[in-house]
Amino acid sequence: MRSKRARRQARRERKEAEAIEAAALQLKTDEKYMKQAIKQAKKAAELGEVPIGCVIVYEGKIIGRGYNRRNTDKSTFSHAEISAMKKAGKVIGDWRLEGCTMYVTLEPCQMCAGAIVQARIPRVVMGCMNPKAGCAGSVVNILQMKEFNHQVDVTRDILKEECSRVLKDFFAGLRSRDKEGRRGK
Repeated sequence: MRSKRARRQARRERKEAEAIEAAALQLKTDEKYMKQAIKQAKKAAELGEVPIGCVIVYEGKIIGRGYNRRNTDKSTFSHAEISAMKKAGKVIGDWRLEGCTMYVTLEPCQMCAGAIVQARIPRVVMGCMNPKAGCAGSVVNILQMKEFNHQVDVTRDILKEECSRVLKDFFAGLRSRDKEGRRGK
């Protein structure tokens, strides 16, 4: 017969193994949906927009997709997150997006972070940080301010390199075209 100490140790080890397994499954799920957000970002790049993409997932299904369209729409509000939230709200029939997870390739700005809090989205998964304008930990952290009535669980750096690469390639292409344009004059 095993001692109490041995049984407690076995329970602890089982719980640790279950936690590791759950974390691995969550990472796999997060990467799956971040790849979908990256596809959205590439759509923005095809339009000549800064490539930021977003998907919103509810009960294992994507219910909102969006990508940056500010120049195309000539609208300050045409951010990937705002577009995805509008679509998700229509699908579930409510402005509250409780129970949803947002996957976005770049850390949200102050407008989008505020909208995320207002929509009561419980979890945001980000690809890469935005040290110049990010409002989910870089410049400020609107998503987790205790002063608000809602705080968001944030996961950072999911497919960080891929998300970063999409942005870097886009801006390298802009600089290259700009240099070509100056040479032609």
